[in-house]
Amino acid sequence: MPDLSKLPPDFLWGVATAAYQIEGAVDVDGRSPSIWDTFSATPGKVDNGDTGAVACDHYHRWPEDLALLRRLGVDAYRFSVAWPRVMPDGVGRVNPAGLDFYDRLVDTLLTDGIRPFVTLYHWDLPQVLQDAGGWPERATAEAFAEYAAVVAARLGDRVADWNTVNEPLCVCWIGHLDGNMAPGERDLTRAVHASHHALLGHGLATQAIRANAAREASVGLVLNLSPIEPATDRPEDVAAARRADGHVNRWWLDPIHGRGYPADMIATYGVEPPVRGDDLAVIATPTDFLGVNYYFRQLVVDDPTGPAPYAKQVPVPGSVETAMGWEMYPAGLERLLVDVHEEYRPGRIIVTESGSAWPDEVTAEGTVEDKERTDHLEQHLAACASAVARGVPLDGYFVWSLLDNFEWAYGYDKRFGLVHVDYATQRRTVKASGLRYAELIRAHQRLARTTDATAPVA
Repeated sequence: MPDLSKLPPDFLWGVATAAYQIEGAVDVDGRSPSIWDTFSATPGKVDNGDTGAVACDHYHRWPEDLALLRRLGVDAYRFSVAWPRVMPDGVGRVNPAGLDFYDRLVDTLLTDGIRPFVTLYHWDLPQVLQDAGGWPERATAEAFAEYAAVVAARLGDRVADWNTVNEPLCVCWIGHLDGNMAPGERDLTRAVHASHHALLGHGLATQAIRANAAREASVGLVLNLSPIEPATDRPEDVAAARRADGHVNRWWLDPIHGRGYPADMIATYGVEPPVRGDDLAVIATPTDFLGVNYYFRQLVVDDPTGPAPYAKQVPVPGSVETAMGWEMYPAGLERLLVDVHEEYRPGRIIVTESGSAWPDEVTAEGTVEDKERTDHLEQHLAACASAVARGVPLDGYFVWSLLDNFEWAYGYDKRFGLVHVDYATQRRTVKASGLRYAELIRAHQRLARTTDATAPVA
């Protein structure tokens, strides 16, 4: 049981989703194809040949899904806007039906007393922009700023909380270097160029949000970070761990905090980021919080013949692994939060994703008794409480995910949701972990009210 008294009274309890993973309706109301429509329709790219064409049908069932938020009692909902739904050509023409959908979503959330956290880019680049070169091209960063301005102008009179780019590591390294996510490229030079333009796009979008939102905006970048450890004390493995840390963590954290790109990683890649003019200053545009997504630590060994950064992740002996094959290691979250706080001093940190996949089954009684996910949830919240006690300015925690959904290249086999989705019928069932999360939220709210009631009057 996490010590909820260590969390601040105004701690945000939330859940997160992403447009392509839940919305479906990929050819409805003027939406154009995204790179994930293309990737998932390419044979051999996604397990079982699954696609996001229907997913959770959230585009049509969103009132039911927002009712689930009310049932869980969350304070906040992090969702992404689908770029090809709002601007089907990537730039220029705006699709009113697309913006109307997110308008309705935001209005209903606010009526229900739930804070909308908008993510502008959760990987669904319009295919038309990919055809023009995609993230390795500077024009995509500029297009992203234009799109950010459009969304901020429409929703920014009500939305205060914004995430620019979600997990640029996945966008650039997994999408352009490893080839395991859209657009499925394996090119180190294009991957490095994509990384620079994704970060530049973040900086430009941050400026665009603040220039176009009618109310004061709180803006942050969302990074998926991992503590890195060498598997042995061999000098080669210790050096590999340093490179892996640069690849996973420092390559993203350093530039946004005004340090530029790590010189050791430029040397490792042998590729210079295509920096022009004041790019580094734009990337380091001050933000209001840092979003941290945490799923696992990495134990690595030297891999001189593998891809950059020439470090290979290996299993942790004796560890408990989720259905993704990821080690369940809550201590890593505390360590990560403390390390980022001490090294970079962001003013606020939010855990924007934390969750786990397990082989869930619906019982004959119609319940989902997912004890492993419940344990994962409690232990990671305990790690958050310990980090706060050590001085980390942690403002909130968002569970990944509200719903079971299209889990990218893994298709529909991997279930992360607090709510089970029967994809054949679209029936939603709140799992035991979701009920437990609701209990924890209520317990913290009661504790916060008690604290407020006993606080001395100024």
